[in-house]
Amino acid sequence: MSAVQDKRPVLVAGGGIGGLAAALALVREGYNVKVIEQSAQIGEIGAGIQLSPNAFAACDALGVGANLRAKAVYTEEMVMFDAIDAKRVASISLGEGFRERFGNPYAVIHRADIHGALFEGVQATTEGIEFLTSTKIVHVEQDDSGVTLTDAKGGQHEGQAVIGCDGVRSAVRQQYVGDSIRVSGHVVFRAVIDTAEFPEALRFTAPCIWVGPNCHLVHYPLKGGDKFNLAVTFHSDHAEEWGSMDGDPAEVQRYFRATCEQVQQILRIPKAWKRWSTADRDPIEQWTFGRATLLGDAAHPMVQYLAQGACTACEDAVTLARALRHEGGDWPHALALYEKSRVARTARVVLSAREMGRIYHAKGVERLVRNDMWKGREQERFYDALDWLYGWTAEKCLALD
Repeated sequence: MSAVQDKRPVLVAGGGIGGLAAALALVREGYNVKVIEQSAQIGEIGAGIQLSPNAFAACDALGVGANLRAKAVYTEEMVMFDAIDAKRVASISLGEGFRERFGNPYAVIHRADIHGALFEGVQATTEGIEFLTSTKIVHVEQDDSGVTLTDAKGGQHEGQAVIGCDGVRSAVRQQYVGDSIRVSGHVVFRAVIDTAEFPEALRFTAPCIWVGPNCHLVHYPLKGGDKFNLAVTFHSDHAEEWGSMDGDPAEVQRYFRATCEQVQQILRIPKAWKRWSTADRDPIEQWTFGRATLLGDAAHPMVQYLAQGACTACEDAVTLARALRHEGGDWPHALALYEKSRVARTARVVLSAREMGRIYHAKGVERLVRNDMWKGREQERFYDALDWLYGWTAEKCLALD
């Protein structure tokens, strides 16, 4: 009996962006899927995120690219300013030349919109999908023919395989890998504000980043143009624990006191912030164990400096489905191919994101070096540097050599 003929579901632990992308990819390949989510409902919290060409390529392969395109805001360029003297450090054009090079646009979108597009794609299948909420997975048992998950209430769930999409604190990863999260010490404050409150001179249709010593600010418009997304990051001066809470505006002001008036003007706008203490994990060579594997933040959690968390999770889902197709539904072989196809790429993103954070937050002579190294660079040279990241395609996602 092939894996598709086997009517037992594939168990997807987690109903976030990665979990829904995995569920959609699997249902499109003919598998039954059971999504098990610990929250009371399937939904997504947060604010805006950036979608690079590789994300659109993955979502096209998942059949939701058109839906995403209808919800996204398309940006003209990416701009970096020095947060101390307000000078433009670099800009990357995202126009026709960029789209021709990478085959897709660069856009910004609300997290709920990408989650919603994936959820709508799953719901449109009408059969083969089941959702179970308010259920936390605590243990995995498996043999050569399938897996059994045990939840926190003692319930058991049987399936062909399990895809751990349960985030940074993945229970599936904890059981099989047992490593620790790395609390970065970097704190992110997020807010969404009305465009009417945003300084008119700074209303660029672009992701703009103001980089300063141990801190930076990002802003860009959201759909309809009536909102702006703000995300500010700083290096905390005390020990942090991973998680989120309400943020104190006074804390932001304290870490950004050395920045220019333009940044100060923006930071004075929000009356309420959401505060995240960020974390990632060191890359691992193995995240597949028999009929259990990891995807998205469970496999390769990363800090936010390359804006690739959601993008790489969607890539994972496409690659997983294509590996199953290539291996004829043989789970151990397919999951091994999936892992082989993803480990090096995602490790590079994790490590590059850390280094980009160091570049953004440069101070002293390193700040001068950063501001000088992109001066006068031609657009094609920027595109060459981004090709490894943005040039991903579904057609070439499997490591078959």
